[in-house]
Amino acid sequence: MPVGSSRAVAYSRSSVPTADIDALVYDLDGTLVRLDVDWAAVTEDATAALRERGVTVTPDSLWTVLQRARETGHGATVEEIITEHERVGANRADRLPLADTLPVDPPTAVCSLNAESACRIALERFDLATHVETVIGRDSVDGMKPDPEPLVTAVNALGVTPEQTLFVGDSDRDAETAKRAGTAFMTAETFHQEYSDRQV
Repeated sequence: MPVGSSRAVAYSRSSVPTADIDALVYDLDGTLVRLDVDWAAVTEDATAALRERGVTVTPDSLWTVLQRARETGHGATVEEIITEHERVGANRADRLPLADTLPVDPPTAVCSLNAESACRIALERFDLATHVETVIGRDSVDGMKPDPEPLVTAVNALGVTPEQTLFVGDSDRDAETAKRAGTAFMTAETFHQEYSDRQV
């Protein structure tokens, strides 16, 4: 969807999956927006930075590289590299269909594996920031998904319990995060399909 265009769709409390769900938490990248990031290039840059500092690393994934950086005292360096790529990508992000479900009546948060600043850039880009009460990014807390800490932090900020919360995401990592945090989980695709006809 082109930047600046939107179709306002709101969901009533009756649209939430069960009567016990009082809050919604969304993942960001792949759920509400798609960051324009070449993740292979980010991994290469992060790996190169570690090797320049004498750190041996096997770049199985960007997140294993970041974990290795944290273990060897270079977390801030690699975090800066990743965040800069994400911020640029957030400014060029694409809006995804699920973004049209905002605003919703229940309190809403974003819990993302991306840097908080990149999340906020993307939300502002598509005028979604005012519909989100809390944003928890990779650098907002010590743990990162699938560690439950980010999601639990978002839930606590909304003033509800995990049992009252639905987490909507696009990956197995998101599903595992919800399981560990004790929230309900629904894929972004399923959420959009099941509730797109419940406009109010």
